[in-house]
Amino acid sequence: MDKRLLDILCCPKTRIGLRLAARDEIDIANQAISRGVVTSAVGAPVASPLAAALMTVDGKTLYPVVDDIPVLLVDEAIHTAQFIAPPGG
Repeated sequence: MDKRLLDILCCPKTRIGLRLAARDEIDIANQAISRGVVTSAVGAPVASPLAAALMTVDGKTLYPVVDDIPVLLVDEAIHTAQFIAPPGG
């Protein structure tokens, strides 16, 4: 994804900046998705694995990237607390 685009994108709910999710972060999310334990912000089950995602810089929220297009819809957000333990926790 273009660095200039990343510099202007932000979470539509919190306005926190976004970054590309690392491969290991996506792998952890996909493992949880395959176990059927991940839901979107509105509680809908996330059934499809992520090929790519944007993550808020605080690491709390993922937004899927589908066909190289970020899906920055609040309802489609995935809260990482479902599968990533907070630091020190």
